[in-house]
Amino acid sequence: MTTCKIQCHLKYKIVQATEFVFQLQAAHHPDQTIIEEQLIFNPPIEWREFQDSSHQNRHIRLHVEPCDAFEINYNATVERHSVVNAAVQQNLNEVAVPNLPDEVLPYLLASRYCNSDLLGDMANRSFGWMKPGYSRVKAIEQWIYNNIFYVSGSSDQFTTATDVLIHRAGVCRDFAHLGIALCRALGIPARMVVGYVEIEKFLPDFHAIFEAYLEGGWVLFDPTRLAPVENLIRIGTGMDAGDVAFSTFYGEIELIKIEPLITDQVDG
Repeated sequence: MTTCKIQCHLKYKIVQATEFVFQLQAAHHPDQTIIEEQLIFNPPIEWREFQDSSHQNRHIRLHVEPCDAFEINYNATVERHSVVNAAVQQNLNEVAVPNLPDEVLPYLLASRYCNSDLLGDMANRSFGWMKPGYSRVKAIEQWIYNNIFYVSGSSDQFTTATDVLIHRAGVCRDFAHLGIALCRALGIPARMVVGYVEIEKFLPDFHAIFEAYLEGGWVLFDPTRLAPVENLIRIGTGMDAGDVAFSTFYGEIELIKIEPLITDQVDG
């Protein structure tokens, strides 16, 4: 068991009245338990929390009038109590489509950023000959790691999985989108996961990985290899990045600072 301290700080300049929806809070999920958490807004403001119907992600909604500095601080203590058993994972099989639970079927569909419908030929040439199961998804993860360069600023909010494949560069969300799209093209349900994790090589930021549905449930994969998947504190889950943006806003703003820190991991 691991206890993690989260200290997330966001700072904005609000140019015009803006409606915000944030996803910053640790998720209520079987792999983790929220011990305590606190949201502080400066200046103080009314806000409310709601959950979306499709993924049960936690959202914060609020309205902010123009000001030079609006700050959000989210502090939490979270226990991560899932233990990855590599020996068990390596023997997991894929689940045939007729045997998939109803709630898993949508994760076979192409989505805005994961255009798996365009990757069928490539996916089958590269991975279709492999034995179905965990090892095949692991091979997809390894291929992305070997062939896609991690380059900050190389993509934007319009970049899709096929764009990443063509340009061979991206950031964590792009690596995850490509992994998801290749899995779906092979008939393996897959989805995006975002969360907090400590990465020493880069400035603090939210991290995106993906998970595939195999025999027994969802299994996490990270083609960037920037941090062990078992260290991630989950914030949200979705079809792709469109479902798990840390901030969605309707108005004119300027992001001044983003600092999602996770520290003090202690084995328990």
